[in-house]
Amino acid sequence: MKVRPLTFDTLVAEIVSRISAMDGRVRVLVDGAPAAEPGKLADAVVEPLRAFGRSVQRVSTEDFLRPASVRLEHGRTDPYSYRHDWFDFNGLQREVLDPALDGKVLPSLWNAATDRASRAEYVDVPENGVVIVDGTLLLDRWLPAELTVHLWLSPGALKRKTAEEWTLPAFDDYEPVADLFVRYDHPDRPGLVES
Repeated sequence: MKVRPLTFDTLVAEIVSRISAMDGRVRVLVDGAPAAEPGKLADAVVEPLRAFGRSVQRVSTEDFLRPASVRLEHGRTDPYSYRHDWFDFNGLQREVLDPALDGKVLPSLWNAATDRASRAEYVDVPENGVVIVDGTLLLDRWLPAELTVHLWLSPGALKRKTAEEWTLPAFDDYEPVADLFVRYDHPDRPGLVES
């Protein structure tokens, strides 16, 4: 296994380059533990893609949580529930990933603050549009995407950087499969794993 050292900016450029080389609508999943802040990387890719003339729609799994009655059925700090019951991956696929290729996505499904449906409207995705979804525990569910990115934290870094320590066991058996597997202990000095 070879690891190519990058900077945050060159990682963004690598992702933008790969997306720009694809024709038509593109679905991108940026995955990582909350401590890796996958949303920050996903946000950083938006403007460079727009500079290349690509329309971008951002979606976060935080807007595809399941109702509190399901998420918290076994308590507020149950790692098994966090791993299997918190995120509405079926809703994400049904409302974002599958219809994206037909040109429409629902940018949010659930408002966790009010524990109600977000009542968002569908938005159009043009022919050259890119839908970027960030979240955690996304990449062992075989969700459809043209590009997948995983931000990997070593066990030590994951433990140090995780505010909600009760979630740590949820990552014990998590084995993501990604197009870009990035060592991300130091976000300013990521390393792209190359086979």
